[in-house]
Amino acid sequence: MQQVSAASSRSVNASAPPDTRIYAVGDIHGRADLLSEIIARIDDDIRRRPIAHTIEVYLGDYVDRGPQSKTVIDLLTVRLVANGAVCLRGNHEAVMEGFLQDPAILEYWLPLGGMQTLASYGIELHENETAFSLHRRFLDAFPRAHELFMQCLRNQFSCGDFLFVHAGIRPGVPLDDQDPNDLIWIRDEFLDDTRSHKRFIVHGHTPVPHPEIRRNRINIDTGAWRTGALTCVAIEGSTKLFL
Repeated sequence: MQQVSAASSRSVNASAPPDTRIYAVGDIHGRADLLSEIIARIDDDIRRRPIAHTIEVYLGDYVDRGPQSKTVIDLLTVRLVANGAVCLRGNHEAVMEGFLQDPAILEYWLPLGGMQTLASYGIELHENETAFSLHRRFLDAFPRAHELFMQCLRNQFSCGDFLFVHAGIRPGVPLDDQDPNDLIWIRDEFLDDTRSHKRFIVHGHTPVPHPEIRRNRINIDTGAWRTGALTCVAIEGSTKLFL
C-alpha cells in the first residue's frame, strides 16, 4: 500500500467533532488514476491511525476535461455506498445534469470539457449530429447507478466548525439562506472576502498551485486534470494534514 505523504500540517481556529477525522478531496475532473491513489492513501491512513469516526467529503467537479469521468463516478459510487462518503455537486455536474434533461445545454457543456466526458461513456460526436441525437445517445449510455449517484449529490455539508462546499458562499448571507448557484459557481465575491463566515469554509472550484489557506477558508482545488496533483486534506481537531 502506498504510504501517505504528509506535505504539511497546520492548525486553524476551527475544529472537527471529537474522535472524528474528515478527509476532503478537491476537484478531480476525470482523473480516475489520481482518485484511485488518493483513495488508497485515505484507506492506508485510517489503518495506520485508527479513529472512532471518519468522513470522506468529495468537493465536486468529478467530470469533464480529464479522460476518465465515467470511471471517477464508478469509484465514487462505491465510496458512497460502502463508506457513506459525502459527494458534493460541482458546477460541472450541474451542467451535465442540465444536458441530461435538455439537449440545448450541449452548447454550454462542450466548452467546459463535455466532449471528454461523453468519450468516457463511449460516445463520439458524429459529423453534423444534432444536440437532440447526442442527448438520446448519452441517456442510453448513462448507467442507472450513475443516475442514482447524481441524485445523492449535496450542495453543502457541515461538520463541526467546518462547512464544505464546491465553490464558496455568498458573504454576508446566512448559511441557511445561501443560493445553491452561489455554492457551485461563486468566485471573486467569496475569494476576496476576509470576514468570518461563522464556519471555516473548505472549497475547490478555483485552481491554485498549492492548497491555499486563509483565515476563513481553504481552497484545495490544485487543478488535478492539468497538473496531476489531486489534493486531500485530513482534518482532525483543529489540525489539517495534507496527504
